[in-house]
Amino acid sequence: MCVGLAAERTDLVSRESSKRYQEYCCVATCFSLMVYDVTNLLLLIRWELMPSVMLSIECCQRNREKNVKPPECPCGQRRENQVGAGKGGPSACPPLLLTNSYPVAGAITADFLSGLAHWGADTWGSVDLPIVGKAFIRTFREHHIDPTAITRHDFIETNGDNCLMTILPLLSTAYKLHTQTHEALEQLFVWECFVVCVSILLTFTNQIHKWSHIYFGLPRWVTLLQEWHIILPRRDHRIHHISPHDTYFCITTGWLNYPLEKIGFWRRLENLIQAVTGEKPRSDDMKWAQKIK
Repeated sequence: MCVGLAAERTDLVSRESSKRYQEYCCVATCFSLMVYDVTNLLLLIRWELMPSVMLSIECCQRNREKNVKPPECPCGQRRENQVGAGKGGPSACPPLLLTNSYPVAGAITADFLSGLAHWGADTWGSVDLPIVGKAFIRTFREHHIDPTAITRHDFIETNGDNCLMTILPLLSTAYKLHTQTHEALEQLFVWECFVVCVSILLTFTNQIHKWSHIYFGLPRWVTLLQEWHIILPRRDHRIHHISPHDTYFCITTGWLNYPLEKIGFWRRLENLIQAVTGEKPRSDDMKWAQKIK
């Protein structure tokens, strides 16, 4: 019996060491790709043309308000020339970047994707499922039992799994930035900026989630981001941790929690899946809660 326990303990230590090594590799790879992608996307923008771009945007907005569509902006320069079309700079990128459309669109998309993954793991499946059961679903079940356990994880453990998921889109962007011509990148710029924004926010989602469970000792800049609702506020995430954990699933910015709750999005989706499959939502989560009681 002692030999069996010793062997089991050795196997557990070995698996934990392998998991830790995987997390280190994922974090290092992900952040390297992140730096490469952001740096190269910024280098594609013709920063010296930004003042004229700003003027062009203002002129076009005024024309739109007056329902005037002249071939040229009042400033006397064609818009495409101002943003560097055909001169090695992305023709449509700077205006969109200046109006913050990439971060906002990326934040909304990342928030929805975080909610979809969170809802799926909380609501369906069980820890007995092969591969995903112990590696993915079990952590969500345990989190409802001990929500503060995540606050005891270091940076690598907190973000390792998310880094694993975002390596592929970041790698795809890095490959395109390295192999495509300037002309091709002009066409891809808008999409790649969006992909990188979503990937960065998803990478930090679990870190943001961890901060939402910490009530003392957070840096002031983090609490300000929470208070301004730029990232998930603590007060919002508390709503999710009220049994039966059936609402407020989005954990990146939390922007979509209220509107999705108002339209009953998750409830309607659960009813549809239950009608099709016969599976009851959160049945496994309820069993875990009963075990603790």
